[in-house]
Amino acid sequence: MEEPWRLRPQDGLRVPVPDPPPAPPPGLDAKMNTLLSWGKWGVLICGVAGLFICAGQMAIGRKNRSTFAADGATGIPWVLGGLSLAATAAPIVGVFFK
Repeated sequence: MEEPWRLRPQDGLRVPVPDPPPAPPPGLDAKMNTLLSWGKWGVLICGVAGLFICAGQMAIGRKNRSTFAADGATGIPWVLGGLSLAATAAPIVGVFFK
């Protein structure tokens, strides 16, 4: 016999929770697409600039400044990681908010 004071999750009330799909507010669809495209463009420009800066550090630090060159080399994975995250941001968010 079960104790009446012990509640289990399966004994609780089963209430359906509404789960509507995401939808943009009326009139905001085109403006958001423009804003997102500007953000993508900005990330791309920052990524190219970051790779140029890393390459410059490696070129300058080639002689007698090995730590400066190493800093440039260690910056490359961070730049590529940021670009990869920006490229996959929409699919990643889509997985959790589908």
